[in-house]
Amino acid sequence: MSMRITFELTENDLEHFRSVMRRAQGAASETDAGKITKAAQELLKEVEDADVPDFISDRLNKLDVMINMVHDEGWALPDEEKQRVLSALAYFSDPEDLIPDDIPGLGFLDDAIMVELVVRELKHEIEAYQDFCKFRSVEAGRRSEDDEDLNRANWLVERRKQLHSRMRNRRSRRGRGRRGGRSPFSLF
Repeated sequence: MSMRITFELTENDLEHFRSVMRRAQGAASETDAGKITKAAQELLKEVEDADVPDFISDRLNKLDVMINMVHDEGWALPDEEKQRVLSALAYFSDPEDLIPDDIPGLGFLDDAIMVELVVRELKHEIEAYQDFCKFRSVEAGRRSEDDEDLNRANWLVERRKQLHSRMRNRRSRRGRGRRGGRSPFSLF
């Protein structure tokens, strides 16, 4: 039997996560992309090795998509969007997060909450990347080629440009009509 539990983050709670994120971003601004994504991969490995509740591991596994977005040469994420993803991943490269990871059962709870906030913040980037991966995979199957071989095809470049444009337009539309263009849970 499963049970659904929800909780509400107040503006003060969100501001706390924003300040923690800003601190992590500042520390990571001097760190290269490889080190940031390596730290996130190490966190995923720790979660895999630990006995964590499903609700935590399900959220933390979403980091894998963000890591792949940064390194996928076929996706070729533009620098501005790559920096947004790296900024989001920066929190996970900070060894001093809110709840120490070695606390059994709860150590990764703050990481899971931050992933949930980051996934909401990067919704359009993640959706565009997942669409790109599906498109690439279907096309590879249709052409009986490997996904990597398709990265060099002209049609893939055009599709990538379309999806990059779509994610920017959706993010821009989301910001219009709100105070300062930010959603209530905006991290950056």
